[in-house]
Order: sequence, then C-alpha cells, then structure tokens
Amino acid sequence: MACLNTLKLEIKTLEQIFTKSHERFRILTASVDELSCRFIGRNGKQYDIHANITETYPSTPPVWFAESEETSITNAVQILTNTRGHDNHVINQVDILLRELCRLHTVPLPPDLDNLAIPFQPYAPGTPSPYQAAHQAVHHLHHQQQQQQQQQQQQQQQIDEIDSDCDDIEDDVAEESDQDSEAEEDLPLEMDDGRNAAKKDEMEVEHLATLERLRQTQRQDYLKGSVSGSVQATDRLMKELRDIYRSDSFKSNMYSIELVNDSIYEWNIRLMSVDPDSPLHNDLVLLKEKEGKDSILLNIMFKETYPFEPPFVRVVHPIISGGYVLVGGAICMELLTKQGWSSAYTVEAVIMQIAATLVKGKARIQFGATKGQYSLARAQQSFKSLVQIHEKNGWFTPPKEDG
Repeated sequence: MACLNTLKLEIKTLEQIFTKSHERFRILTASVDELSCRFIGRNGKQYDIHANITETYPSTPPVWFAESEETSITNAVQILTNTRGHDNHVINQVDILLRELCRLHTVPLPPDLDNLAIPFQPYAPGTPSPYQAAHQAVHHLHHQQQQQQQQQQQQQQQIDEIDSDCDDIEDDVAEESDQDSEAEEDLPLEMDDGRNAAKKDEMEVEHLATLERLRQTQRQDYLKGSVSGSVQATDRLMKELRDIYRSDSFKSNMYSIELVNDSIYEWNIRLMSVDPDSPLHNDLVLLKEKEGKDSILLNIMFKETYPFEPPFVRVVHPIISGGYVLVGGAICMELLTKQGWSSAYTVEAVIMQIAATLVKGKARIQFGATKGQYSLARAQQSFKSLVQIHEKNGWFTPPKEDG
C-alpha cells in the first residue's frame, strides 16, 4: 500500500484530535486497514460509521459504510465515493465527512476540526508545512520498504501459484467424485470436504492463504487494468469473508464457504445446522443416510453495486418444498430485495436469517424429487416475478404454492 508511513501519521493525528471522549466525533478503532468512528448528533444520538482502507489507497478513497440507514448519514457517506486526488487521504476524508454530517444535522462544527487542515498541495517556495517535512523524512525509508515488499511479493506469488495448482488438483478430484450425484448441477461443488475437527488450526491457515491469494489476484488485476467488479464491493466482500473466518458460527461448523472459481463475487454456502427440533433437521439426518450429504447448498452472487444492493441467493441442493423456496430455488424474502435490503446487513446475518426462514416456513426435503428442477435461470425468473408482485401488492405471507 502506497505511503504507508503517511497513512500511519494521518491515523495518529485523527486519534489525537478525535479521542473516544470527544463530544462530536470519536475514533473508536483505527489501523492501516480499517477505521471505525462515531458521530454524535443532536440530543446525543450516536451513529457508527466504518471505512475499509483498500489495497489501492490513496489512488482510490477508503470504502465507507454506515450502520444507520438515516438519509442524513447515508448522504454524507455517499459524498466520499466521489473524491479524488488529495481528498482521498483518510485525514481529508474525515474532514469532508464531519463537515457534511454537522451541516445535515444542523450542529456546530467542533473547533478542533481546523487542526485537520493539513495542506497536501505544495506550500509557497521556502515554506514547507510540518506535514510535508514529515512526509519527506519518511519518503526514503518508504522507498526501501517498497523494494523489499516487491521482492517478498514475487516470492509469495511463486508460492501462491504452487498452492493454486494444488487447490485445482483437489477441486478436480472432488468434482469428479461428485459428478454422479450432482449431475444436474453446473457449479464446481465441494460435496463433502471430510475435514477433521482435529485439523482446525490447518483450516485457519488455509483461510489466511485464501485471503492472501485473493489480495494477490486483486493486485495483479489492478496492475493489468483488468479489475472486475468494483473497488467498493471487492473490499467490503473481503472484509465480510475475513470476519466470517473469525466468527464463532463458522468455526463451530454451522455453515461452510467455498468461493466459486476463486471469485469473491460468488460463494457456495453449505448450511449444516438448523433448529434441531425442526422437521428439516430430521430430513438432513435422513439425507446423510441416503445420499451421504448433510447440508443445504446455497449459492450467493454479488453485484459490483454491493453492499448497496442485495446479493442473489438460491438453493442449489436438495429440492425443498415449503420454507419460502420458489421455483428454481429462489427464496422469498423481503430482505433479499432492494426494498428490504440494508447495506448494514452482513453476509453471515443473511445466512442465519435464511436458516431461520427455512425452519419458520416448515421446509422439507423432497426425497426422490426429479433432478434438474433447480437452475440459475429458473431461480432468477421466479424471483423477478415475485418482486414484481410484491412491488404492486406489498409484502405479505406468500401463498402456499410459494412456500
């Protein structure tokens, strides 16, 4: 990441000015990857706002998102997506954000906001700013660090290529062994990973390797000018994946994740745990006895507009009746529509909500059902029709034929 020392200087300045006891704006946590802050509006109401600092910073601004959906907050955050040049720097981003928040909430600007006015543009000859002096002092050291990082990245790239080849071999073996039981499925699926609980530490190392491989791929795509998706969506999804790898639900095997074709924009989720008192849980036990599979396979596809638009989620296997599962495998949930979606929702929250919705809708596995009923095209069409109906008539409990 360019100008790492400069970034650290800016973060330190922000923490010194906006302490955790500041009356208007507080830096809660800060690192070279993430920034969490809190704005205190009228009557002491608090709003938490977060930023992910991307690999391409400061060429691109940090990715900001708020936990609140209030217009006064989202409008202020949205402004930060249109900055460029020096305004992409974290210290200027906070300045812009706080001024806009104070304006929209009609509260006075904090006096110490002026301390953030560190000019990035050159001063008049002979009058360098203290900030520029600090920047010049670390520039030479940073150049040396960059050379070392490039050498390390080249070495890591060679290791990643070897790891990638090994992963491809494992995927091919898994896919070949599953072809008979998954003939109707067009996705590269890992049907039964068979990993032992004793290898939990190895799995964690594997997850770190996955994140690093994704970062390397993004960096290479950026250098080639062939970036897919959007910086905002990519960095939010990277954060989501990292948080999931750390979550208790994931570590306790309530569900598992596989990136389809190593893409951050398409995930296969294996839902392995539902309410043990539900008929669906008993069906999963029977499914393992009959087919050797003990999970519900979900496919999640993200657009470049994520997190401001919801992902598309569908059931891939097994065939389910009830549970608000539609023709083709789409799921009838207002949360998954533009009307019901919030950018504050996390992927894990969506997974947990789907698990609860299946149980609430009395989902049952259709043993012996005709294969090939579920497909991406059919799921998309049924979901599109569902949304059109609800946009016209509002959301209500769906009819029995829809679950």
